[in-house]
Amino acid sequence: MKIGLDIMGGDYAPKANVLGAIAAHSSLKADEQLVLIGDTQQIKPLLSEAGFNPDHFEYVHTDDVIGMGEHPTKAILQKPNSSIAVGFQLLKEGKIDSFASAGNSGAMLVGAVFSVKPIAGISRPCLCTIVPKLKGGTGLLLDVGANADCKPDNLMDFAVLGSLYAENVMQVNNPKVALMNIGEEDEKGNMITLASHRLMKETKLFNFVGNVEGRDLFNDKADVIVCDGFTGNIMLKLAESFYVLTIKKGLKDEFFDRFNYENYGGSPVLGVNAPVLIGHGISSPEAIKNMIFQSRDMITSNLVGKIQAAFQ
Repeated sequence: MKIGLDIMGGDYAPKANVLGAIAAHSSLKADEQLVLIGDTQQIKPLLSEAGFNPDHFEYVHTDDVIGMGEHPTKAILQKPNSSIAVGFQLLKEGKIDSFASAGNSGAMLVGAVFSVKPIAGISRPCLCTIVPKLKGGTGLLLDVGANADCKPDNLMDFAVLGSLYAENVMQVNNPKVALMNIGEEDEKGNMITLASHRLMKETKLFNFVGNVEGRDLFNDKADVIVCDGFTGNIMLKLAESFYVLTIKKGLKDEFFDRFNYENYGGSPVLGVNAPVLIGHGISSPEAIKNMIFQSRDMITSNLVGKIQAAFQ
Protein backbone atom coordinates (compact mmCIF):
# COMPACT_ATOMS: atom_id res chain seq x y z
CA MET A 1 0.00 0.00 0.00
CA LYS A 2 1.29 3.43 -0.96
CA ILE A 3 -0.33 6.49 0.63
CA GLY A 4 0.37 9.69 -1.29
CA LEU A 5 0.66 12.95 0.65
CA ASP A 6 1.07 16.44 -0.78
CA ILE A 7 3.73 18.05 1.39
CA MET A 8 3.40 21.52 -0.15
CA GLY A 9 -0.36 22.11 0.35
CA GLY A 10 -1.81 24.11 3.24
CA ASP A 11 -1.17 27.29 5.17
CA TYR A 12 1.53 25.69 7.34
CA ALA A 13 3.21 23.58 4.66
CA PRO A 14 5.66 22.05 4.36
CA LYS A 15 6.55 21.79 8.06
CA ALA A 16 3.12 20.79 9.39
CA ASN A 17 2.78 18.15 6.69
CA VAL A 18 6.21 16.67 7.33
CA LEU A 19 5.60 16.54 11.08
CA GLY A 20 2.20 14.93 10.47
CA ALA A 21 3.83 12.27 8.31
CA ILE A 22 6.41 11.59 11.03
CA ALA A 23 3.64 11.30 13.65
CA ALA A 24 1.70 8.83 11.49
CA HIS A 25 4.69 6.64 10.64
CA SER A 26 4.90 4.79 13.96
CA SER A 27 1.29 3.61 13.63
CA LEU A 28 1.61 2.36 10.05
CA LYS A 29 2.35 -1.27 9.26
CA ALA A 30 5.45 -2.34 7.36
CA ASP A 31 3.51 -2.63 4.09
CA GLU A 32 1.83 0.78 4.52
CA GLN A 33 4.28 3.15 2.83
CA LEU A 34 4.03 6.93 2.84
CA VAL A 35 4.97 8.70 -0.40
CA LEU A 36 5.80 12.38 0.17
CA ILE A 37 5.17 14.56 -2.88
CA GLY A 38 6.84 17.96 -2.95
CA ASP A 39 10.10 19.83 -2.91
CA THR A 40 12.61 17.39 -1.43
CA GLN A 41 15.05 20.26 -0.77
CA GLN A 42 12.55 21.55 1.77
CA ILE A 43 11.40 18.15 3.04
CA LYS A 44 14.75 16.55 3.89
CA PRO A 45 16.02 19.34 6.21
CA LEU A 46 12.76 19.18 8.18
CA LEU A 47 13.17 15.43 8.66
CA SER A 48 16.76 15.96 9.78
CA GLU A 49 15.68 18.70 12.18
CA ALA A 50 13.18 16.28 13.74
CA GLY A 51 15.82 13.54 14.02
CA PHE A 52 13.83 11.25 11.72
CA ASN A 53 15.36 8.70 9.36
CA PRO A 54 14.38 9.79 5.81
CA ASP A 55 14.63 6.19 4.59
CA HIS A 56 11.25 5.48 6.18
CA PHE A 57 9.49 7.42 3.39
CA GLU A 58 9.44 7.46 -0.39
CA TYR A 59 9.72 10.77 -2.24
CA VAL A 60 8.57 12.31 -5.49
CA HIS A 61 10.20 15.68 -6.15
CA THR A 62 8.16 18.58 -7.54
CA ASP A 63 9.25 22.13 -8.30
CA ASP A 64 5.92 23.95 -8.25
CA VAL A 65 3.02 24.68 -5.89
CA ILE A 66 -0.61 25.58 -6.54
CA GLY A 67 -1.46 28.48 -4.25
CA MET A 68 -4.60 28.53 -2.12
CA GLY A 69 -6.07 31.44 -4.08
CA GLU A 70 -5.32 30.25 -7.60
CA HIS A 71 -8.02 29.33 -10.13
CA PRO A 72 -8.33 25.52 -9.83
CA THR A 73 -8.65 24.52 -13.48
CA LYS A 74 -6.07 26.98 -14.77
CA ALA A 75 -3.60 26.02 -12.04
CA ILE A 76 -3.87 22.29 -12.76
CA LEU A 77 -3.27 22.89 -16.47
CA GLN A 78 -0.57 25.56 -16.14
CA LYS A 79 1.38 23.89 -13.32
CA PRO A 80 1.84 20.24 -14.38
CA ASN A 81 4.85 19.90 -12.06
CA SER A 82 2.99 21.13 -8.98
CA SER A 83 2.61 18.75 -6.05
CA ILE A 84 -1.15 18.43 -6.63
CA ALA A 85 -0.89 17.80 -10.38
CA VAL A 86 1.92 15.27 -9.90
CA GLY A 87 0.03 13.57 -7.09
CA PHE A 88 -2.97 12.99 -9.32
CA GLN A 89 -0.80 11.75 -12.16
CA LEU A 90 0.74 9.18 -9.80
CA LEU A 91 -2.74 8.19 -8.62
CA LYS A 92 -3.98 7.84 -12.19
CA GLU A 93 -1.00 5.63 -13.07
CA GLY A 94 -1.53 3.43 -10.01
CA LYS A 95 1.84 4.35 -8.49
CA ILE A 96 0.08 5.44 -5.28
CA ASP A 97 -3.15 4.01 -3.86
CA SER A 98 -4.54 7.26 -2.42
CA PHE A 99 -3.80 10.96 -2.54
CA ALA A 100 -4.35 13.55 0.19
CA SER A 101 -3.66 17.27 0.35
CA ALA A 102 -4.44 20.27 2.54
CA GLY A 103 -3.87 22.53 -0.44
CA ASN A 104 -6.22 24.29 -2.88
CA SER A 105 -9.52 22.41 -2.45
CA GLY A 106 -10.83 23.47 -5.85
CA ALA A 107 -7.71 22.13 -7.54
CA MET A 108 -8.11 18.87 -5.61
CA LEU A 109 -11.70 18.49 -6.84
CA VAL A 110 -10.76 19.36 -10.41
CA GLY A 111 -7.80 16.99 -10.27
CA ALA A 112 -9.92 14.15 -8.94
CA VAL A 113 -12.59 14.58 -11.63
CA PHE A 114 -10.18 14.94 -14.56
CA SER A 115 -7.52 12.40 -13.55
CA VAL A 116 -9.09 9.37 -11.87
CA LYS A 117 -12.57 10.49 -13.05
CA PRO A 118 -16.02 9.90 -11.53
CA ILE A 119 -17.19 6.32 -11.09
CA ALA A 120 -19.50 5.20 -13.90
CA GLY A 121 -23.08 5.94 -12.92
CA ILE A 122 -22.23 8.86 -10.64
CA SER A 123 -22.93 12.26 -12.17
CA ARG A 124 -21.27 14.34 -9.45
CA PRO A 125 -18.74 13.31 -6.81
CA CYS A 126 -19.24 14.91 -3.40
CA LEU A 127 -17.43 15.81 -0.19
CA CYS A 128 -18.33 14.32 3.18
CA THR A 129 -17.40 15.14 6.74
CA ILE A 130 -17.54 13.37 10.09
CA VAL A 131 -20.01 14.74 12.65
CA PRO A 132 -19.72 14.04 16.42
CA LYS A 133 -22.84 12.69 18.12
CA LEU A 134 -23.98 13.88 21.55
CA LYS A 135 -24.30 10.36 22.98
CA GLY A 136 -20.98 9.22 21.53
CA GLY A 137 -19.91 7.96 18.16
CA THR A 138 -19.98 9.85 14.91
CA GLY A 139 -22.18 10.44 11.89
CA LEU A 140 -21.62 11.58 8.32
CA LEU A 141 -22.79 14.72 6.51
CA LEU A 142 -22.66 15.10 2.72
CA ASP A 143 -22.31 17.03 0.42
CA VAL A 144 -20.36 19.75 2.26
CA GLY A 145 -19.23 21.94 -0.58
CA ALA A 146 -18.52 20.25 -3.90
CA ASN A 147 -21.97 20.88 -5.40
CA ALA A 148 -23.79 24.07 -4.45
CA ASP A 149 -26.73 23.26 -6.74
CA CYS A 150 -28.10 19.73 -6.87
CA LYS A 151 -30.83 17.72 -8.55
CA PRO A 152 -32.76 14.90 -6.84
CA ASP A 153 -30.65 12.29 -8.65
CA ASN A 154 -27.51 13.86 -7.19
CA LEU A 155 -28.86 13.68 -3.63
CA MET A 156 -29.87 10.09 -4.26
CA ASP A 157 -26.29 9.28 -5.30
CA PHE A 158 -24.94 11.07 -2.21
CA ALA A 159 -27.18 8.91 -0.03
CA VAL A 160 -25.78 5.70 -1.56
CA LEU A 161 -22.21 6.98 -1.23
CA GLY A 162 -22.72 8.04 2.38
CA SER A 163 -24.30 4.75 3.34
CA LEU A 164 -21.40 2.80 1.82
CA TYR A 165 -18.82 5.00 3.56
CA ALA A 166 -20.56 4.69 6.94
CA GLU A 167 -20.83 0.92 6.62
CA ASN A 168 -17.35 0.15 5.29
CA VAL A 169 -15.10 2.84 6.78
CA MET A 170 -16.98 3.89 9.93
CA GLN A 171 -18.14 0.30 10.61
CA VAL A 172 -21.81 1.24 11.13
CA ASN A 173 -24.15 -1.69 10.60
CA ASN A 174 -27.11 -0.86 8.31
CA PRO A 175 -26.60 2.92 8.63
CA LYS A 176 -29.68 5.12 8.94
CA VAL A 177 -29.81 7.62 6.07
CA ALA A 178 -31.84 10.85 6.33
CA LEU A 179 -32.52 13.89 4.17
CA MET A 180 -31.85 17.34 5.65
CA ASN A 181 -35.01 19.41 5.40
CA ILE A 182 -37.03 22.19 7.05
CA GLY A 183 -39.36 19.70 8.70
CA GLU A 184 -39.74 16.00 9.39
CA GLU A 185 -43.02 15.57 7.50
CA ASP A 186 -42.87 13.96 4.06
CA GLU A 187 -44.58 16.95 2.43
CA LYS A 188 -42.11 19.55 3.77
CA GLY A 189 -39.35 21.20 1.76
CA ASN A 190 -38.66 22.74 -1.62
CA MET A 191 -39.00 21.11 -5.04
CA ILE A 192 -35.58 19.43 -4.77
CA THR A 193 -36.08 17.90 -1.33
CA LEU A 194 -39.65 16.82 -2.09
CA ALA A 195 -38.55 14.98 -5.22
CA SER A 196 -35.47 13.58 -3.45
CA HIS A 197 -37.60 12.30 -0.58
CA ARG A 198 -39.84 10.38 -2.99
CA LEU A 199 -36.82 8.75 -4.64
CA MET A 200 -35.22 7.79 -1.33
CA LYS A 201 -38.44 6.47 0.15
CA GLU A 202 -38.91 4.07 -2.75
CA THR A 203 -35.35 2.71 -2.94
CA LYS A 204 -33.93 -0.45 -1.39
CA LEU A 205 -30.33 0.70 -1.84
CA PHE A 206 -30.02 2.05 1.71
CA ASN A 207 -31.90 2.35 5.00
CA PHE A 208 -33.85 5.59 4.53
CA VAL A 209 -35.41 6.97 7.74
CA GLY A 210 -36.99 10.15 6.33
CA ASN A 211 -36.41 13.84 6.83
CA VAL A 212 -34.43 15.41 9.67
CA GLU A 213 -33.99 19.03 10.69
CA GLY A 214 -30.87 21.05 11.54
CA ARG A 215 -31.34 20.33 15.25
CA ASP A 216 -30.95 16.61 14.52
CA LEU A 217 -27.40 16.86 13.21
CA PHE A 218 -25.83 15.81 16.52
CA ASN A 219 -28.43 13.30 17.78
CA ASP A 220 -28.95 9.65 16.82
CA LYS A 221 -31.85 9.97 14.39
CA ALA A 222 -29.52 9.29 11.48
CA ASP A 223 -26.01 8.01 10.81
CA VAL A 224 -25.83 9.67 7.41
CA ILE A 225 -27.42 13.03 6.57
CA VAL A 226 -27.74 14.12 2.95
CA CYS A 227 -28.03 17.68 1.63
CA ASP A 228 -26.82 19.88 -1.20
CA GLY A 229 -23.30 21.28 -0.94
CA PHE A 230 -24.46 24.84 -0.27
CA THR A 231 -26.44 23.80 2.81
CA GLY A 232 -23.82 21.30 3.94
CA ASN A 233 -20.94 23.76 3.76
CA ILE A 234 -22.83 26.32 5.86
CA MET A 235 -23.64 23.64 8.45
CA LEU A 236 -20.03 22.41 8.49
CA LYS A 237 -18.53 25.88 8.98
CA LEU A 238 -21.06 26.64 11.74
CA ALA A 239 -20.23 23.36 13.50
CA GLU A 240 -16.49 24.06 13.25
CA SER A 241 -17.04 27.43 14.92
CA PHE A 242 -18.41 25.79 18.08
CA TYR A 243 -14.97 24.51 19.07
CA VAL A 244 -13.35 27.88 18.37
CA LEU A 245 -16.00 29.68 20.44
CA THR A 246 -15.49 27.39 23.45
CA ILE A 247 -11.74 28.08 23.31
CA LYS A 248 -12.30 31.85 23.10
CA LYS A 249 -14.76 31.70 26.01
CA GLY A 250 -12.38 29.61 28.11
CA LEU A 251 -14.85 26.73 28.29
CA LYS A 252 -13.81 23.10 28.56
CA ASP A 253 -16.41 20.64 27.30
CA GLU A 254 -15.77 17.07 26.17
CA PHE A 255 -18.46 17.15 23.50
CA PHE A 256 -17.43 20.44 21.93
CA ASP A 257 -13.79 19.33 22.02
CA ARG A 258 -14.85 16.72 19.46
CA PHE A 259 -15.65 19.50 17.00
CA ASN A 260 -11.92 20.13 16.59
CA TYR A 261 -11.24 19.47 12.89
CA GLU A 262 -7.85 17.97 13.78
CA ASN A 263 -9.57 14.84 15.08
CA TYR A 264 -10.93 13.84 11.68
CA GLY A 265 -8.19 14.63 9.17
CA GLY A 266 -9.85 15.55 5.90
CA SER A 267 -12.95 15.34 3.74
CA PRO A 268 -13.06 12.34 1.39
CA VAL A 269 -14.07 12.97 -2.21
CA LEU A 270 -16.66 10.24 -2.72
CA GLY A 271 -17.60 9.02 -6.17
CA VAL A 272 -14.22 9.00 -7.97
CA ASN A 273 -12.16 5.97 -8.97
CA ALA A 274 -9.52 6.24 -6.23
CA PRO A 275 -9.31 7.42 -2.60
CA VAL A 276 -8.86 11.22 -2.53
CA LEU A 277 -8.91 13.36 0.63
CA ILE A 278 -8.95 17.13 1.03
CA GLY A 279 -7.61 18.54 4.29
CA HIS A 280 -8.40 21.85 5.96
CA GLY A 281 -6.19 24.69 4.75
CA ILE A 282 -5.06 25.32 8.32
CA SER A 283 -4.20 21.66 8.91
CA SER A 284 -1.85 21.04 11.82
CA PRO A 285 0.46 18.01 12.13
CA GLU A 286 -2.29 16.23 14.10
CA ALA A 287 -4.80 16.83 11.30
CA ILE A 288 -2.31 15.63 8.68
CA LYS A 289 -1.63 12.49 10.73
CA ASN A 290 -5.33 11.69 10.94
CA MET A 291 -5.80 12.37 7.22
CA ILE A 292 -3.12 9.76 6.54
CA PHE A 293 -4.97 7.24 8.74
CA GLN A 294 -8.21 8.11 6.95
CA SER A 295 -6.49 7.44 3.60
CA ARG A 296 -5.31 4.07 4.86
CA ASP A 297 -8.81 3.14 6.03
CA MET A 298 -10.31 4.00 2.65
CA ILE A 299 -7.74 1.78 0.93
CA THR A 300 -8.01 -1.20 3.30
CA SER A 301 -11.83 -1.17 3.24
CA ASN A 302 -11.81 -1.25 -0.60
CA LEU A 303 -14.42 1.50 -0.44
CA VAL A 304 -13.93 2.58 -4.06
CA GLY A 305 -14.39 -0.99 -5.31
CA LYS A 306 -17.59 -1.36 -3.32
CA ILE A 307 -18.94 1.94 -4.66
CA GLN A 308 -18.08 0.85 -8.21
CA ALA A 309 -19.97 -2.42 -7.67
CA ALA A 310 -23.01 -0.60 -6.23
CA PHE A 311 -23.30 1.68 -9.28
CA GLN A 312 -22.83 -0.98 -11.95
